[in-house]
Amino acid sequence: MTFDKIIDDGRLWAVRFDKDNQNALHKVLNQWRDAEWLADFFTQNLDDLISYFRITNIEDAIYQTMEDRDELACIIMDISPDANLDRFFRPLENNRLSEMILGKEKGRPHRRSWLRLYAIKLSVGIYIITGGAIKLTRTMQEREHTLQELEKMEKVRNFLIREHVFDEDSFTDYQQEVEL
Repeated sequence: MTFDKIIDDGRLWAVRFDKDNQNALHKVLNQWRDAEWLADFFTQNLDDLISYFRITNIEDAIYQTMEDRDELACIIMDISPDANLDRFFRPLENNRLSEMILGKEKGRPHRRSWLRLYAIKLSVGIYIITGGAIKLTRTMQEREHTLQELEKMEKVRNFLIREHVFDEDSFTDYQQEVEL
């Protein structure tokens, strides 16, 4: 497992799992731009799309996904030095009121979007993206593809703990050790 810097100031990273040639951010952004992949996904999950979002036309869902994907890419790729990433990422658990070490977080381009980016929070304003999903159900536990995203977050979190990474400073130390 390695980590790719997404923005130069080191506030946003993305995990690259050992078997992947792309980091988690680029992988999901590419999937969400692929009309064939999206058509397969929405065909397999049509019941959820209809029941949760009241959308019956797969072409409409593909178009909306690509629009939201572009908006999300603009948000992520155009992060200014004074932007507050804590306003984009929120606790994964809606009822979590306090900070936790290496907290699991989620972000989306706007309130009605089904696109989600998932991340681990290293410190205030510092995040590692672990993946993303199209979330069409109330909870992540309801579908296999979102359960896999929970597992990836936990895998990255456990890896960081094993490597004694608990915040921005220890992550910087870890990255410097790896580069040697």
